[in-house]
Order: sequence, then structure tokens, then C-alpha cells
Amino acid sequence: MRVGPRRHSCLPPTPAAAMAVAHAPPRRGVLPLLLVAALVAALPATCAAARSKKSYTAIFSFGDSLSDAGNLIVNGTPKALTTARPPYGMTFFRKPTGRCSNGRLVVDFLAEHFGLPLPPPSQAKGKDFKKGANFAITGATALEYSFFKAHGIDQRIWNTGSINTQIGWLQDMKPSLCKSEQGPAPISPALNVLENFAVDHRMLVADCKDYFSKSLFVVGEFGGNDYNAPLFSGVPFSDVKTYVPLVAKAIANGVEKLIELGATDLLVPGVLPIGCFPLYLTLYNTSSKADYNARTGCLRRYNRLAFHHNRELKQQLDELQKKYPKTKIMYGDYFKAALQFVVNPGKFGFSTALQACCGAGGQGNYNFNLKKKCGEQGASVCSNPSSYVSWDGIHMTEAAYRKVANGWLNGPYAQPPILKS
Repeated sequence: MRVGPRRHSCLPPTPAAAMAVAHAPPRRGVLPLLLVAALVAALPATCAAARSKKSYTAIFSFGDSLSDAGNLIVNGTPKALTTARPPYGMTFFRKPTGRCSNGRLVVDFLAEHFGLPLPPPSQAKGKDFKKGANFAITGATALEYSFFKAHGIDQRIWNTGSINTQIGWLQDMKPSLCKSEQGPAPISPALNVLENFAVDHRMLVADCKDYFSKSLFVVGEFGGNDYNAPLFSGVPFSDVKTYVPLVAKAIANGVEKLIELGATDLLVPGVLPIGCFPLYLTLYNTSSKADYNARTGCLRRYNRLAFHHNRELKQQLDELQKKYPKTKIMYGDYFKAALQFVVNPGKFGFSTALQACCGAGGQGNYNFNLKKKCGEQGASVCSNPSSYVSWDGIHMTEAAYRKVANGWLNGPYAQPPILKS
């Protein structure tokens, strides 16, 4: 269901109206042409009046399982993939869609806010991508697969959908979205200008510069899997920390490539406070109280790693903003949002912050069990997912994603917020 302000006042005149003007009696001289000019000139002003806030005509999303809308399962569902089984998707879609949650993701809520369809997975066949596409794929990394292979930890990387790969998918799709060289088809100089404008479908194909300047690019989250792979492979923590500048730079390089392709408005999220999620709390459970933050109950050093990544990424984005002053580069703060949900869950409508809604006990206090993950036999789902922050111990619930999306749109979880002009 599409939501958002009605846009009928911003639509071009109907073909019937165009025909009426185009075929006005000759005795009226230049009046039809003047009327055409007046109507065409009025369109931008009319649209501006109808949209009091920032708007976009398309959304393009990149990233990993926090954003994947189904790319991983387009060509068939891997047998071991639990996220393609019930109860995933139960809250909104009523069935699994490939999203790693019980419902919609942040990018879905952003699309709904702007009255756009949910961006379909880019690898799906027969979809209309003119209003956006979702290039994200579960397991994606910022760094290339070759990096992990060279370090002997490629067994933890189970697809090659890096940020560069996803941008390559956009480049492959680009010719079907807009015209890079010649731009839109020329308007006939004849008196039936408005008729051509209304009925010639070629006029709806903008040049890429104009098209992408009216689109929102959500570049991530990237980075989570770049750290998961070495950590889960037993790489010393001190070594994993040395990856941070490389990962942040890879994301920044991807952002710059998108700018070179024509993107002007880009939101780039940081990583989550991984030390607050049931997966990490279960895997790295310790009896030492000093390893936990007394206020949050989260694992200190894993959150410090995430914080270090986000700080490095923001520095990279600041440099890009200086280099490309005509762009708007926004930082999406997953870390601050999720941490606030943990510190004061009741304020945000949550009752449970550190336990997974969908999972099983037996391996600690967080309802996460590696042998009974959400979607597997022995796992169960909570009665009210909207009261939980964590859905499956790794990803968040639709309710949490909704609040993050609102914080990206209006603040305080984006610098600057999307709707701040």
C-alpha cells in the first residue's frame, strides 16, 4: 500500500487536455503557445507548493542483511538459510520475503514516507525499477572477497556481493533507468508541444544527472560482516581492529563512485552496537563483570570496535562532503538508536532489549541458541514482536526499524536528517 501525500496536483495535463490546446482554432494566433508555456512553467511551482518537505522520486539501497529485500533468494533458497522460512516476514508480509526481520526494514519505511513502492530486489526478474531498487544482499561486505581469502577467513564469507559488486549491478541497470549521453528525447517545436509532453513516453525518461539528483541513495549498512568473519574465525581481537580503516575506506570509496555516477543525496549508515545483540552476548559470554557495561549489560569491547568503525567512517564522509560540496552526505546512526533502545526501552515502547524475540534458550540468558536459530526446529517466536528490539538475535524487529527510520528522517539518528534541506 502506498502512503504519503497525494500528488495529483503535480501531474502533467492529461492527453485530452493536451489535445484540446494543441488543436485550438488558428484564429487564436499565439495564445495556444503562450498557454503551453504558462502551464509548463507552472508545473515546478505547483509541485513545490504541494511538497512542503524534501521528496525523492526513487530510492536505491545497498548493503547486507539489514537491508536485503530478497536478493539472496531470487535464484532459489539455500537449504541452510533460515531467514527464508517462517516466522520471518510474519508481521507485515505474512510470509518470508528474504528480509531478515519479522516485517519491513528501514529502507522500506523510507520509501513509504516518500510515497514510493518498497524497493524491489535488484536481481528479481520482471520488476519495474524506475522508482528504486534494492541491491543489498545478505552476507555482503565492504571489502572484496579476495581480502578475506588472502587472510584465510573466506569460509565465513558466503557470497561475493561486496559494495563494489552492488554498485556494478546499478551500473548494469542504469541504461534501463535513464539516458546518460543524449538525455531525454527532444520536444517538437510544433504547436502540439504539450501533446507531445503528455503522451510521448520518451519524455518520462530523464537524463541520468537529473534522475539521480532526485533519488535517495542509502549506502549500507556495510561493515558488520567484515568484522563478523574474522571474529567468528578466531582472529585475535587486536588484529580485527586493524581492519577498521580499510573497511571505512572501502565504504567511502563506494560512496564516491556513486557520486561520480550522479548521486547527490546519500545516507551512509554506521554499524550497530554489536555488543548489545544476543548473538554476541551468547557467543562471548563471560563471568567477568568488567567485560560488560554496567548500565546497558552490553559487551564493552565489541561496542568499542563498532564505535571505532563509526568514528572512522564519519571522518571519511566528512572528507567526501568537503570534496563534493554540492552533495548531501548524511550519516545514519544505527549505533545511537539501538543503544538508546537498550538504555531506556520503555521510552520507545519496548519491554525487552537484550533477548531475541525469535529463538530458543539453552545457551544463556538471551534466547539465542546456535543449534535452534529462528526458523529452525526447536525455536519459537514471542507473542508480541513489537515489544522487542531484537528479532532473531542478529537483526532488529520491524518496530525497531520503524523508529530508526523516523530518526533518520527527522533526527536525531542522522547527521543531518534526511528531511533537513
